Amino acid sequence: MLEGAVILAVIASAIRLATPLILAALGGVFSERSGVVNIGLEGIMIIGAFFAVLFTHLTSNPWMGVLASMAFGMMAASILAVLSINLRGNQVIAGVAVNLLAVSLAAFLLEMIWHRSGSTPSVPRALTTNPDFLEFLEKIPVLGDLFSKFTPFVYIAFILVGVSYYVLFKTPLGLRIRAVGEHPRAADTVGINVYRIRWLCVLLSGLLAGLAGASLSIGTISLFREGMIAGQGFIALAAMIFGKWHPVGAMFACLFFGLTSAIQIQAQSIGISWAPEFLLMIPYVATIVALIGVVGKAVAPASDGLPYEKGEK
Repeated sequence: MLEGAVILAVIASAIRLATPLILAALGGVFSERSGVVNIGLEGIMIIGAFFAVLFTHLTSNPWMGVLASMAFGMMAASILAVLSINLRGNQVIAGVAVNLLAVSLAAFLLEMIWHRSGSTPSVPRALTTNPDFLEFLEKIPVLGDLFSKFTPFVYIAFILVGVSYYVLFKTPLGLRIRAVGEHPRAADTVGINVYRIRWLCVLLSGLLAGLAGASLSIGTISLFREGMIAGQGFIALAAMIFGKWHPVGAMFACLFFGLTSAIQIQAQSIGISWAPEFLLMIPYVATIVALIGVVGKAVAPASDGLPYEKGEK
């Protein structure tokens, strides 16, 4: 029974830890499918996490915090869109700029609003319980204990995987997105507005990455702490590549990375007595190993990272 409880705890922890990665990775899929590399996912997650806590604090309503995280995530993504789409700047450098801006802005606003550094106060309440209409899941034998450990963000993430797959591969909009990412000039010649599609996808990536940040702050620890994202935006990018720019593939890659993090957290419970410093390395080493395994096998959209100018020959 004890072993079963430990396995259940590891699985629940893996799914919970994979949730923000899934949301951010889906954002990366949309952005890169349209031809824009979004290195700024890390910074957008920071923005989403901070403003989710701020608006939850101001309104005492966590759902207002969720809406704020998505809105400010899109605002942060719009900086990347202007620099990379309209100004045709280097997309990687633009993404790094968003990351640096997010770190500095969060630290500045912490001092300005709460007159403290490091972390915000705890918000009045957070999204830590499931809504009433999902309570039936907790009554399922054995698996009920698993579902009881999840927040609404978990269900939102997995639903969005299905929605993203449907949009990208079963709708005319998805066809346009993929056409713009593969051959923007050909898409332009048949009347597809390349700029509009890329703007839409970058803003959508900002919305999803902002939501990912909210799932960490108000969905996990009920506060914002500097450094809490801890490279998860980059792990989400790795998961997207590992999943070959496909929503379902990215989801499974995120679950793999979530499992490595869960093993690191539950190490003592499952009898692993390695040095703590080594255990902390596990998720990041797994990311590197996974990327090494897909080098040369995963093929990005043909125009991913390449700026486009209408009328250029």
